Amino acid sequence: MDTRHLATLRAVRDRGGVTAAAAALHLTPSAVSQQLRALARDAGVAVVERAGRGVRLTGPGHALADAAADVAVALERAEAAVDAFRSAPHGLVRVAAFQSAAELLLPGLLARVAGMDGVRVELGDEDVAQDEFPALTADFDLVVAHRPDAGADWPGGVEVVPLLREPLDVALPPGHALAGRATVIPADLADEPWIAVQAGFPVAGVLDAVGSAAGRPLRVVQRFNDFGVVEALVAAGHGVSLLPRHTAGRRGAVLVPLAGVRAGRRVDALVRPERAARRVVRRVLDALRAEAARFADEPPPVATGPERPDR
Repeated sequence: MDTRHLATLRAVRDRGGVTAAAAALHLTPSAVSQQLRALARDAGVAVVERAGRGVRLTGPGHALADAAADVAVALERAEAAVDAFRSAPHGLVRVAAFQSAAELLLPGLLARVAGMDGVRVELGDEDVAQDEFPALTADFDLVVAHRPDAGADWPGGVEVVPLLREPLDVALPPGHALAGRATVIPADLADEPWIAVQAGFPVAGVLDAVGSAAGRPLRVVQRFNDFGVVEALVAAGHGVSLLPRHTAGRRGAVLVPLAGVRAGRRVDALVRPERAARRVVRRVLDALRAEAARFADEPPPVATGPERPDR
């Protein structure tokens, strides 16, 4: 089987169709369809089938797409084996991050990378719903993602490298009756007007836990995903919110730790196994972990996902 055809099949699955895969691979849709037909001939089974106006993978197609990931890892490891005899790893590494993690980690990451000859980092601004982060690994070498403390694990197929746990504090307007407290509990906040993120984003789940502990749903008056804007609204007296400890508090809001609920988020780096096999990607990932360690309140757990080579 042609490894390019396997990669194309995997792209069709990852992107959800022929047209999106064609755009990602810089091919025409007809070229993608031709490669799928060639792969089906080589495999002796249908790899896709019609589904409405598009296609979906068959059972054998999914099996081959899984195998395509293994092939990609093997090819990258072969390249890494040869590259180990060359000079220090070099090349371009694309890193995506959501806004508050970008503010916290990326300036220091770029400073660390600046000392690495031949290594370039290209940044991407990607703040998406929690379940959409893994799909970004199709376009980026490293994806900085976040999930609630008690949130579900990331799906299989990507390596998960924990970076840090960041507490979420209650953000209050200056002069608020609770602003002078050492801590607040959910019951203190039950009647407050809340400014929350959109549903489906990680901090929204933590806010649900606060409402559950308070005994009734919290009253959300505004939803906005940019924490800088949220803090500005809080500072102006338009409500209270939950904000990440390390990047909030610079725009006038008062941060008070929350007791009674474990309020925090896990910040992880997601990487495809074949990308993790690239020496230059691992080098930038190590720099990202070192930068995150400056802010970690507790040691991150061990990385999960496909085994990373030590080469």
